[in-house]
Amino acid sequence: MAVLPIRLFPDPVLRTRADEVTEFDGALEKLVEDMFDTMRADNGVGLAAPQVGVSLRLFVFDCGDGEAGHVVNPEWEPRGEEMQYGMEGCLSVPGVYGNVERYNHVIVRGRDCQGNPVEYEGTELLARCIQHETDHLNGIMFMKQQRAEDRKLAMAEVRNSQWFGQPFLHPQG
Repeated sequence: MAVLPIRLFPDPVLRTRADEVTEFDGALEKLVEDMFDTMRADNGVGLAAPQVGVSLRLFVFDCGDGEAGHVVNPEWEPRGEEMQYGMEGCLSVPGVYGNVERYNHVIVRGRDCQGNPVEYEGTELLARCIQHETDHLNGIMFMKQQRAEDRKLAMAEVRNSQWFGQPFLHPQG
């Protein structure tokens, strides 16, 4: 188990659609373990494989209250039309936060690292996390989901940050 370096925006791996996972083996299991270690070391609630430089459709999450797991090749859909509007951050844009509108209730289906089917249903924070992490797998950063005026503010924060222009955040910040 290891804490991996986190790729920082605008790294190309963060802006490219990740590849489907086709091999469910020990290497994938180790990646999942390392991603959990990395996410927890940086106090995140979710982490997608591209954020650690691996272009695979996989994310891990731990939203507290026993809401932890991982999903390989995820597909999500909304449950109802209720939306939530709230603050998001991202380990790949440290210190930058912004409001994003998301579905309030979603279900995600995919596989675990052994290839077994998994399904998680979430509301509020878990729903937001599922959508945010799946966006990463599609090469979409949370700023892209913001309203235009909010995106401008977030991008100004990015450009003025100390980390902007660096390839990755070293383990443990």
